[in-house]
Amino acid sequence: MAGALSRLRVLDLSRVLAGPWAAQNLADLGADVIKVERPGRGDDTRAWGPPFIENPDGSAGDSGYFASVNRGKRSVTIDIASPRGQALVRQLAAGADVLIENYKVGTLERYGLGYAALSALNERLVYCSVTGFGQHGPYAQLPGYDFVFQGMGGIMSYTGAPDSQAGGGPAKVGMAIVDAVTGMYATIAIMAALEHRHASGRGQYIDLGLLDCAVALNSYHAVNYFLTGSAPARVGNAHPHMVPYNLFDCADGQVILAIGNDTQFASFCRAAGRPALADDPHFATVAGRQLHRDRLVPAVAEVMRERTMRAWFDLLGEANVPCGPVYSMPQVFDDEQVRERAMRQELRRADGKAVSVTANPIRLSETPVGYALAPPLLGEHTDELLGELGLTAQDIAALRGDGIV
Repeated sequence: MAGALSRLRVLDLSRVLAGPWAAQNLADLGADVIKVERPGRGDDTRAWGPPFIENPDGSAGDSGYFASVNRGKRSVTIDIASPRGQALVRQLAAGADVLIENYKVGTLERYGLGYAALSALNERLVYCSVTGFGQHGPYAQLPGYDFVFQGMGGIMSYTGAPDSQAGGGPAKVGMAIVDAVTGMYATIAIMAALEHRHASGRGQYIDLGLLDCAVALNSYHAVNYFLTGSAPARVGNAHPHMVPYNLFDCADGQVILAIGNDTQFASFCRAAGRPALADDPHFATVAGRQLHRDRLVPAVAEVMRERTMRAWFDLLGEANVPCGPVYSMPQVFDDEQVRERAMRQELRRADGKAVSVTANPIRLSETPVGYALAPPLLGEHTDELLGELGLTAQDIAALRGDGIV
């Protein structure tokens, strides 16, 4: 079955995570995504290991990091710093619906591959630029990775334990959350621009900055600051308003208890065999539990040590109380719900090597997500794609001999 975006062609000139994440979303939804990479080296993340995918000869191949955001794409190697390489990119862009890039501000303009030049060739082109700080502003020319933007965007200021606790201080999220969110914002922006194209017949330019996305991700923390003038504090795994809403030790690991209202608290107390806690007037309301958290949390912690992760999950699930175990990665993919939802997919590369990836969580009834192509080998589709542009085998051999592809 054709994917929802099967009529679209995407030119992916991005590297690392945010841009490739957006392009992979479009590929999962059926778009023909062409990943343009540097000859001989490719995307930086191909080398970001270990671990690496083992090649058939036993040598180290591409990294798991690269495989995580590049399935569903065709790889072509082109030296875009050379005039002949730039000409090839222009040919590809002339037939594309979307272009995604994350070069330093002004780089592609110098190569004749900026939005103004390419939209003159293809007025329907949606051109998405992803940079650290956006296309203008005093920091526009500065480089940066996800970690930088978690700090500058304020996320780390309220992530981690309080300074008063052992190990306290700012902490980053354990994965590149700003890159991932920027990739999702890019996907949304591209779909919006394509919808506008239906009415106008013209594409448009999209300017996405990682710092902007990090700031937007602050959500209610930012709005609460606007209202009160007080910055959010680090509270570790606790919630600033809801109690008990934290990580608790149990008989064989740790569980998360996330009680958000008075009804859930009363249900928890009954299920846990501690009805007296619910009857205590100090704990009967959200405000009361917040005010008296220093008494309540230790009492709940004592109760939680009485059962295993699975016992609590089953017991509180029946009582309609939000609760969940803290899984290791093996436990995540062994969970019956995760298996039922097929969140691990195995793809086979052109060299026969099987690669497991996480599934796309989008579920569409009429145009389901597809997994036709494994993360590509470097330049795997170069001859195929240049042939589609009308180049002969001799033309391609000459370009390869000159290091252009």
